[in-house]
Amino acid sequence: MDDQLTTVGVSLARSDERMLTGRNAAGRVWKTGFGGLDPQIGGGMRAGSLLLLAGPQGMGKSTFALQIARNNAASGRPVLYFSYEHDAEDITQKLLALEAGELDESDMVRVNNIRSIFDDLWVSSLEHRMESVPAGSEALARMQQYADMLFLHRSTGTRTDLVAIQETIDTVRDIAGSVPLVVVDYLQKVKSHQSGDEAKSTEIVEGLKDLAIDIGAPVLAIAAADKEALRSGRRMRANDLRGSSALAYEADVVMVLNNKFDIVARHHLTYDLNNAERFKDFAVLSVEKNRFGRDGVVLQFRTRFDQGRYESEGAEVKEQLIDERVFVE
Repeated sequence: MDDQLTTVGVSLARSDERMLTGRNAAGRVWKTGFGGLDPQIGGGMRAGSLLLLAGPQGMGKSTFALQIARNNAASGRPVLYFSYEHDAEDITQKLLALEAGELDESDMVRVNNIRSIFDDLWVSSLEHRMESVPAGSEALARMQQYADMLFLHRSTGTRTDLVAIQETIDTVRDIAGSVPLVVVDYLQKVKSHQSGDEAKSTEIVEGLKDLAIDIGAPVLAIAAADKEALRSGRRMRANDLRGSSALAYEADVVMVLNNKFDIVARHHLTYDLNNAERFKDFAVLSVEKNRFGRDGVVLQFRTRFDQGRYESEGAEVKEQLIDERVFVE
């Protein structure tokens, strides 16, 4: 019998078994760890769902995704992070900066400080070197608690296709004992066997959606923007995703990050000049598509890119937002 064929009766029995054993909610939902976001998307990232995270260059999409990965690994659930742009040591440095920054928000804790510790030529252990960073020892200890639950895959556009992604997921599931949350950074760099941007992106997004359903876990993929959406002062939306229209169609949740300064209405800047600098420190996260709740939700999070992180507590945006700035600075 085809293992993809089932009946509603079998599905009901499986659901009932999960509920009776108390595994229903815990096993079907992965929290993002960002305040205000999880309730809006059905309690978190749901099993079998594909979530896309988009935004202009420099908006910290990888930072946001890595923070979600770390939040889940820290909760004891395995995470598999496919990185097409950064190696494991670079990601490790960002995680240490994130941990130290949450423990000590002083300007002494920066990603650059952590990198210099790794690159310094003097002979000493990492534990000893981290003592020179405020909260560095505590940060290292926190990271070591979940280090074996966060799997990093150095992916390349010439080798890492959908088959390689599936095989790596199977390997991690065997090691960890359960299916991991999958993060793909980023979608347009996954190796495709099609030609042309539209055909390539269609193959990959459909493949990732099928994969999420097959493994029974969420897949969070970062999506690149087209060239027009990268223009400063313009708000990126879901229809600005680079490639096929299948990107927004196949995804269950589409989230877009923008700099608040770029998309806030002019009168908020005209009548309070202090807002201009303050808004530059905030990212606006728009839930553009949401199969598990209300779309159009707009939250803001303070950015601490110097520490490789976002502040995790978000709030709804009260100011009026626009799609394009109508004046020149």
